[in-house]
Amino acid sequence: MEGPLTLAIDVGGSGLKASLLSPKGEMLSDRQRRETPYPCTPPVLLDELAELAATQPTYDRVSVGFPGAIRRGRVREVPAFSRRGPGQDPDPELVEQWTGFELETALEKRFGKPTRVANDADVQGSAAISGQGMELVITLGTGVGCAVFFDGMLLPHMELSHGRFGDGLSIEVACGDNHRHKVGKDHWRKLVMNALDALEAMVLPDHTYIGGGNAKRLDEDKIGPNRTLVPNISGLLGGIALWDHTLGAQESVPTPAKT
Repeated sequence: MEGPLTLAIDVGGSGLKASLLSPKGEMLSDRQRRETPYPCTPPVLLDELAELAATQPTYDRVSVGFPGAIRRGRVREVPAFSRRGPGQDPDPELVEQWTGFELETALEKRFGKPTRVANDADVQGSAAISGQGMELVITLGTGVGCAVFFDGMLLPHMELSHGRFGDGLSIEVACGDNHRHKVGKDHWRKLVMNALDALEAMVLPDHTYIGGGNAKRLDEDKIGPNRTLVPNISGLLGGIALWDHTLGAQESVPTPAKT
């Protein structure tokens, strides 16, 4: 088989998943899943992902989708792991441990292979988009992720779901899994539809893709025009795109020299 084999890892607020991908993005191994532990500090996550990787065949490189803002491999913010448990308030100690953590470097050392890390919505979207026009990707899981592409190019990551709407809750909280359990399926679906309208009003996309573990809880016949539900497996299959020129460009931009 020509080309490198990629270990694709999808880090979620409720589960950690991994599979081996061929150079063409085909799954070469069964997807393995582990429950996400809480509290999830950087050392805990590194240990869990190392054990998950050990379940997979030999690989040449690693792609990781992470549920937070990643800039040049460094954690800018991670709502899920800043809490000692799903739905709890942020813990100052966890926030301090995660903010600025060099995740890509730490994982590369742990795996001993070239590694790239990006926001999980960015990774999932890269496997779902058509590459035409402005495309918005929304992931519904423990929280809410967002990614925006233009003509196939991933735009710099923005935490759009932190915007507030309705009763003053952020989209991240109102449409997250913990709140879904509190308000029930029907009301949660209404909140998601309102959130999609709000996000589309800001981005003005030509098409919207909705993925993540909770996307299956929506009624596909009622999600509205120019919207498509995508399978959650896209969170793994998008791992190949992290090594493509269009998505890798932002990782290789040099830091401006100080003058």
